[in-house]
Amino acid sequence: MSNKKLVRDIRNKKLAGVCAGVANYFGLDVTLVRIIWLVLALMGSLGFWLYIILLLVLPKSE
Repeated sequence: MSNKKLVRDIRNKKLAGVCAGVANYFGLDVTLVRIIWLVLALMGSLGFWLYIILLLVLPKSE
């Protein structure tokens, strides 16, 4: 069983570390995750609200 946790990565953050944390959790490039989030935010409000929810719910990395 893996001890992987979804957290905000405050070491590699641009705004709040949400995209960096998601990228680390899924093993993706952080730039790719940021671009996907930007496209979702520009296409409608889904990306924006998802970011806000994760910002409030995810703990900071240590």
